[in-house]
Formats: sequence, structure tokens, C-alpha cells
Amino acid sequence: MALITLFWGVTFVVVKDALGHGDPFSFLTLRFSVGAAVLSALAGRQVLNPVNLRRGLVLGAFLFVGFALQTLGLTLTTPSRSAFITGMSVVFVPLLSLVLFKRVPKVTSLLGVVLAAVGLYFLTRPEAGGEGGGLARGDVLTLGCAVAYACHITLTERYAPKEGVAGLVAVQLWSVALLSALCLPFVTRRVEWTPSFVAAVLVCGVLASAVAISVQTWGQARTTAVRAAVIYSMEPVFASAYSVALGYEVLGAREWAGGGLILLGVLVSDVGAAAWAWWRSRPRGG
Repeated sequence: MALITLFWGVTFVVVKDALGHGDPFSFLTLRFSVGAAVLSALAGRQVLNPVNLRRGLVLGAFLFVGFALQTLGLTLTTPSRSAFITGMSVVFVPLLSLVLFKRVPKVTSLLGVVLAAVGLYFLTRPEAGGEGGGLARGDVLTLGCAVAYACHITLTERYAPKEGVAGLVAVQLWSVALLSALCLPFVTRRVEWTPSFVAAVLVCGVLASAVAISVQTWGQARTTAVRAAVIYSMEPVFASAYSVALGYEVLGAREWAGGGLILLGVLVSDVGAAAWAWWRSRPRGG
């Protein structure tokens, strides 16, 4: 599942460039329409399965709310604050799992969440002396985005089938595309059909949407939402690495420390539970 965070991290720069040639909701409509069309061709009649339709519409609604609130929030707050607050979905997932499903996360998973959350703070917090503190309106919108993403991750664990995920994901992508299209009459529309914009639509539609969300759904049928959330917190690490590789920014000690804490959190959550179980079950000397 870490592979999908690589896709999402790499496409951060791709999307940023694409939004210079088109408005957010036009880009979302095109991106998710492409992804939905690809998966629908693969899924066939699975798309019209009543269970997939019901569950996909619910998941798609949360996915759309997350993307919409993040986009609106970015117009009213700084990118660094938006990145950190969006990453707080890592913290909300275990809380939602406890409230919705009465499932108490394992200690190692909670420790991984804490390490990842602290790492996200170091990686993305604004520099000292930057724009003021406190929650601005954009921060509140972005906080709603983090909750929506956390709901999507948590419910995906419950709804994800062991086999045939394409139909469920296709319904989600069609839902996001349709809801994004319904927003177009209320925004200023702008699309420049440059090669980079078309490439961004195709790459994000096929890889970051159709492939990545399908892998997410398949993986979450085999792991917990909490562990999945910690793995997803690696996205800003990949995004930062790709941005540095292209020369968009230079990382300092704070960013490297944050990335290291996120990776440690993933290892603790993923490997820690197995190591703890082995230690507790090992034969005791007599």
C-alpha cells in the first residue's frame, strides 16, 4: 500500500502545475471521469451491482467532500498549514474507528499514529515568523477535509471487498466526477489544453485515482484503517522528495527530522505489532 502514497506524493507537483492551466473543479471533473471510465471498462457489470452502487456512493461523497474542502481551504490559508491539517486525518482515523465500530486500536498502531502526526508537524509546519497563528477560515475548511478523508479511510475498511474492487471504486470515481461537474456553474471555469494539463489529467486519472484507490481498497480489505492511515502519512515524504529532486525546494534539518519520524511511525505500526506478539509468545527461560 505504500506504493499508492508514492503515486499521490509524486502527483503533488503534477497537480500544482495543472492548476496553473485550469480551475480546480474542471480538473477534478476531467481527472475522475478518466479514472472512472478506465475502471468501468474493466469492471463491466460490477459497476451496476446494487451493493457497489450503495457503498460507492457513500465513499464517493466523502472523497468529494475531502477534495472540495481542501481546494477551497487552500484559497484561504497557506499550503504548509493546509498540508499539516490534511495530514491530521492520521489522528482522526483511530478516533472514528473507536466511535463507529467500537474498535480499540493496538498500542503499536497508536504509537505509530503519534509518531507520524509529530513527523507531519515538523515536515509541514510554517516557519517561525510566518503567517499568523490561530485557525483561519481556510484552516477550518481544511480540517473538515481531514475529517472527510478519515471517514473515507475508516469506511473503506468496512466496505472493501476481498475480490472485485474495480466496480466499487468506479462508482466512487463517477460520484466525485459528477459532484465536481455540478459545482462548475458556480465557479469561474478555465481550461487551457496544454500538453502538461492533458498529461496531468491522464496521469492523475489513471494512476493516482483508478489504480491508487483500487490498491487502497484492496489493501484495506486486508489491514486496519489505523495502519492504513499511518502508511498514507508517507505521502508528504514522497512529495517532498520529488519536489527536491526537481529543484522546487530545499529541505532543512526540520523537514528531514519530520520525514524520519513518519517513516519510523510506519515501521512501528506495521512491524511493531508482529514483533510485540512474537516477544510475548516466545518461550520463557526456566
